Order: sequence, then C-alpha cells, then structure tokens
Amino acid sequence: MGEVDRATIEAGIPGLILMENAAARVVEYIAGHFSPVSEQRVVVVCGKGNNGGDGLAIARQLHIRFNPRRLWVVLIAEPEELSGDAAANLGTGLKGPAKGLALDAILEINTSFPFAKVVAVDIPSGFSGDSGTPPGEYARADATITFTAPKVCHAMPPACNLMGDLEIAPIGSPPSMYENDERIQLELVTPQSIAACFAPRPRDSNKGKFGHVLVVAGSRAKPGAAAMAGLAALRAGAGLVTVACPESALASIASHTAELMTEPLPETASGEIARAAFDRVSELAAKRTLIAVGPGIGTDNETRDVVLRLFADVSVPMVIDADALNCLADSAWEGTRALRVLTPHPGEMSRLTGRTITEIQADRISSARSFAAGRKVVVVLKGERSLIGFPDGRVWINPTGSPSMAKGGTGDILTGMVSGLIGQFPNDSDRAVAAAVYLHSLAGEIAARHQTEQTVLATDLLRYLPEGIRGITNIPHAL
Repeated sequence: MGEVDRATIEAGIPGLILMENAAARVVEYIAGHFSPVSEQRVVVVCGKGNNGGDGLAIARQLHIRFNPRRLWVVLIAEPEELSGDAAANLGTGLKGPAKGLALDAILEINTSFPFAKVVAVDIPSGFSGDSGTPPGEYARADATITFTAPKVCHAMPPACNLMGDLEIAPIGSPPSMYENDERIQLELVTPQSIAACFAPRPRDSNKGKFGHVLVVAGSRAKPGAAAMAGLAALRAGAGLVTVACPESALASIASHTAELMTEPLPETASGEIARAAFDRVSELAAKRTLIAVGPGIGTDNETRDVVLRLFADVSVPMVIDADALNCLADSAWEGTRALRVLTPHPGEMSRLTGRTITEIQADRISSARSFAAGRKVVVVLKGERSLIGFPDGRVWINPTGSPSMAKGGTGDILTGMVSGLIGQFPNDSDRAVAAAVYLHSLAGEIAARHQTEQTVLATDLLRYLPEGIRGITNIPHAL
C-alpha cells in the first residue's frame, strides 16, 4: 500500500489530497454513526507518522464542518518531529511493538475512556499492517476506517477480529494500480470475485453441461462421509455425481440420497477399498469431469496404494481430503500436470509437511504459499480465515466462517462443494475453489444465525446454501 500511495502521488495526485480524502472518509463515518456531531466531545490522538497527519486533517474538518461540543487534539510527539505531509497538515502500521509515548497513549486510550467509542484511522495503533499478530499492546477500536484496500492485519486473525467494524474507503488511488499488479500475490475473496459461479444458467441447460463428479470415498465403518460429499457436490450444482465405494457401504450411501449414483468396489477384510479396485476406478475417472478422493476412505495399505496410484496417474482434476491426505503424508510425491486440490486442516497439514501445528498456525500464509508452490498443487488450508494457496505463489484469504462449523463432517461437505464447483467450471478452477470455500463458510455463518453455534450439523450447511448464494449474487428469493 505504501507503493500504491507513492505511485498515486507520482501520477499527479498530491499526497495532501490523499490525506484530505482520507480525513473526509473518516469524518463521514463519524457523522453517520455519531450524529449530531455538534453535541459530541471528541479527542483526536495523533502520532508523528503520516497517519498522524490524517488525524490533524480529521480534527480540522470536524471543526469546520460540525464544530463539536468539545474538540481536543493530542499530539504524541513534538511538533518539530512531524515530517512530510503530516507536517503540512500515509502510513501502514508499526514494525515492532509500541513503546515510549506511543505505548503510553495506547494504554491511556484503553483504560481512561471506558464509555468513549474509539475510531481507528487506517490501522489501530499498535498493529503492524503486514501481520495478523499484534506485536505488542494495541488500541481497542470500535471501528476501523482503512483506505483503498485492506492490509494483512485487516484480513488475518487474531488482528482482524480486533478492528471493530471495518470499512474500506477509496481516497483517489486508481484500482488499476493494484488490481492488475502481478507482484501482489495476496488477495481477499469477495462476493464480487466469485459471483460469476452462481449466475443464472442458460435456458437450454442440461445436466451434461455442469459436470459429472466421481467421489471415491467411504468404507464399511464410515459410509456417511461419502454420502455427505456426494450430496454436497450435487447441492453445489454438479449435474451428475457417482459415489464409488466398498460394496458393503453401498446400500447405506444409496439410501441417503436418491439422486446419487453408486458404483461398488472390491474391498479389504476391514471394509475399505481394495487394491483390485484401481482399474475400475481409473476406468470410471476417465469418463468423469473430476474425481474427489478421501472422505471416510480409511488408510488400509491397499487403500493407500489405490490413492497414490490415482493421484499420480489419473489425468482429470482431483480433490483430495481426509484419509487420502493421510495416505499422501506417508509417501514421497509431487503434483502432476493435472489439477490437484488438497484441503487439509492444520493437523493434516502438519502430517503433510512434517512441521508442527504450532509452526503452521504461526504463519498460515507462508505455510499455504510454500506448500502449494513447492508441491505444485492448490491447497485449501482450513481454519479461521481459510487460505487458498496456488502453485504460482498466490494466496487468497477467505473472510467467511463460524465456530458452528467445528463439527465432524463439515470437511466432507467442503470436499463435495469444491468438486461440484470445479465440475461446473473446469476452465476457471481458481475461482471455483474460492467460490466453494466462501459459500461453504458463509453457509456456516447463516446456519449459526438460524440455529445456534452449538447445534449446527455438517448437513445443515447444505440447507443454507440458497440463502448464501442469494447473498453473494443479490438475486432475490423466487416469487
């Protein structure tokens, strides 16, 4: 964002104008949420950085436009320490923990004004713009107004949960300066970026136009995982879904959803997919749009051999989850020329990488990026703010989700949804994966609102996909 600010100034928009625009956006927020401003008592706390200049501009605009009942400006620096545009009147946070006068000011804000509302400008004092982890003490904000685009701290936990209401305001930097910059490899998934996946279908549509997904999943002990994945692929929009499973699990899976087609496979004594099933699965996969492997499949040695051979040899796109990930974790492998999408939670990611869960969670963005680029796969690192890593180093952050999804089976639902969306959009698989992850987690939010966080089941997410899709596309409920 610092580079965007500099490029904007070099393009002919003075820094003072950007600062005045930023101040105007904050004043507009204050006017909209704390009316009448003329009756308010306002304290504007300014540091010596460029965001301190924003604060001085905000104070002047508040005085001129609304003349608050009381208006104080507190400068946490000597006036001669101001520099650049701040002295005449844009910054991205600290590089280390707050200290000295800045720390004193933060502690004063947090402890001495229990009834005051705190509006942060760009980034709450004490945060670093390029990290989701606060480096030290930080100001407790009720709202944060940031400019042009969100920074890492606005999008990644725990910092993203400590911003209060977040608003992103334009101040004059043209979107072309950052939206088409190939150096920017971190993006936030938005409804606008995935809405095309849920656009109205052509009137002459038929099931053959929306993909045929093959789900290789289930075992005698875990037939439900396969049924959930298959049903989720259908609910996500796939035209056809076939579940290939051990013969002993077939009746249970088929009875779960009438629309699922099934294919019996040879099985081991423990009721898992046998080595002899490989040829039949390969034959089925060759005639399908995509194959999903893993939910409830088990880790029998014969099953493991089938998974590894499918991963290496099948030429159609593949989504790999659950026990199939554990099969990969025990072996040496790398991505193939065909699309491979892995959807691990942190525990599975730990087994895949040989790193501890603590290490992975300490820097989730780097973990997703290095794994996807190193193995030449797409990885969906599940968790709060799930991440989608791509082989070229890009990482997309998903902003939706709810604690209600901490329940067995939600991963199987995601596997099916990713498969169903890629099946419909095989030539736009990046967007399809993002659409599945976003909608899956949005359905979790909606389910929690309709029920409670404790009572939501994995299959409940499917009930709220229509509401989620309508929210993404702004298409009203059918009359």
